[in-house]
Amino acid sequence: MTIEHVKTASANQTYRRLFNYTKPYWSAFAISIIAIVIFSATEISLAAIMEPLVDGSFVERDPDTIRLIPLAFIGIFIIRGIANFVTSYGLGWIARNVIKTLREEMFARLISLPASFYDQSTPGQLMSKLLYDVEQVANAVTDAIIVVIRDSITIVGLLAWMIYLNGTLALIILLTVPIIALLIYKISGRFRRISKMIQASMGDVSHVSSEIIEGHREVKTFGAQQYEIKRFDKINQHNRRQRMKMLATDAISQPIIQFITVLGLSLVIYLATVPEMLEQITPGSFISFVTAMFMILTPIKRLTKINGKLQQGIAAAQSIFSLLDEPSEPDTGTKTIDRAQGDIQYKNVNFSYNSTNGKVLEDISFHIKPGQTIAFVGQSGSGKTTLVSLLTRFYTLNSGEILLDGININDLNLTNLRQQISLVNQQIVLFNDTVANNITYGHTQHISNEKIIAAAKAAHAWDFIERLPDGLATQVGQNGVLLSGGQRQRLAIARAILRNAPILILDEATASLDTKAERHIQAALETLMEHRTTLVIAHRLSTIENADQIVVMHDGNIIEAGTHSELLAKGQHYAQLHSLQFQDKSVETTK
Repeated sequence: MTIEHVKTASANQTYRRLFNYTKPYWSAFAISIIAIVIFSATEISLAAIMEPLVDGSFVERDPDTIRLIPLAFIGIFIIRGIANFVTSYGLGWIARNVIKTLREEMFARLISLPASFYDQSTPGQLMSKLLYDVEQVANAVTDAIIVVIRDSITIVGLLAWMIYLNGTLALIILLTVPIIALLIYKISGRFRRISKMIQASMGDVSHVSSEIIEGHREVKTFGAQQYEIKRFDKINQHNRRQRMKMLATDAISQPIIQFITVLGLSLVIYLATVPEMLEQITPGSFISFVTAMFMILTPIKRLTKINGKLQQGIAAAQSIFSLLDEPSEPDTGTKTIDRAQGDIQYKNVNFSYNSTNGKVLEDISFHIKPGQTIAFVGQSGSGKTTLVSLLTRFYTLNSGEILLDGININDLNLTNLRQQISLVNQQIVLFNDTVANNITYGHTQHISNEKIIAAAKAAHAWDFIERLPDGLATQVGQNGVLLSGGQRQRLAIARAILRNAPILILDEATASLDTKAERHIQAALETLMEHRTTLVIAHRLSTIENADQIVVMHDGNIIEAGTHSELLAKGQHYAQLHSLQFQDKSVETTK
């Protein structure tokens, strides 16, 4: 199940769950809320001070009032500035801590998710969630809280002041509130729907961009620049259209809401000038009332404007929580092995990735004894890689069982099981780090340079490492881009040698190398395979002639098994594959 198929929680449930992340910072949050309330009080004070300013200064010309009003203004703005700083900094600090926690949880979840999850997800979409969606949540946590709480208090306070001054006129303003609330409710749903589409389109933009960055050589070699530009333009245009829908909704909603508010204000101003009403209100009260009316427009405008950002944050949080709610790799095993002997047995193993595509492996059985080498050959898609992936529990069997030293691998602790296995793949993964750190990858304790060098020498890698600018401290670049294919392969073998696991998986480890590089790699592999149980997925049959057992696969079934000489003597599938490769090699030699 991909994250897009996870049931989406309601906006309220999502925001409550998101709000729970602020609980560790409750004291800072409480201080920030108090600062918001104080800031809102200064807004109301600015409207309230207009009454003594007009009546006391201009009508009654009271000297005490004339002297105190300027000081009151200065005091209000000092308090206002301090409250604004405390609010912005406090909520910003909380938001960045929440984002840090969310990213940590997302990263921890990503490295614990099963292989089947990654089979159905793209790196760009996942990166978009980790980077883009989280920042949308930050806006929801800070800007939305500030505006919603501050402006709601301000609006309520100003309305209360207006009711205090004149209840009849204030009632007209209050009549507009249900209409505005209904509009905001309707617009919120549209904002949230568009936000989800924007997040999906951002995932597509990230996905295509990462593909181009990683495959830039292929793009240039095959002259596909214009094709990729058009492909990116199509996705980019879709993203732009979704953004414009958001902008259009925001741009239309604000004037409508403000127009409804202004209609109420206009009616109030008209009624306030009626002679009967003028007799009930002083000039100062009237100015204070009108000031409060116009001041209420700004928080209403901010509330309508923040709605889009709030809905973006909620949609982003739903996207993040759908990832966090993905189930981790199942690990119910409780047994452990200090160091496995390497006795591996597959018993009637059946497996399919999903029910619609049929079985990938069907009734697979074989037994490999400690220290033996078993090789799997067959056409692409015959199930070789899937078969060895089951041993590491990247996938769960449909039926049958796999035993390690007589123990069902499902009964073993997952971490302990994988500690018994080293993997050297055709597609080598190196990290943008030093040579030394790539060789020692996965070790929690410090490894001395002497041990690293010994592993490098055993892998036939030390000769080229010595020639690198900084030796073991040389940076290898993204996925080892600064090294050749053979050099990357030898670093991977050195990593496996240093791990010293009793079981070794070689997945077409020499398939993409030239003859000279293959000789180096083959020599290193022979060192690595000593005293280990080895499962080899072979492309070149010449590399597995000494295997204790060769298994020939076709369409998820074992169709032949035996030693190299036994299979050649049968003259069937393996013999045909061997003959074809031998002929191809003879043709290459004569050219």
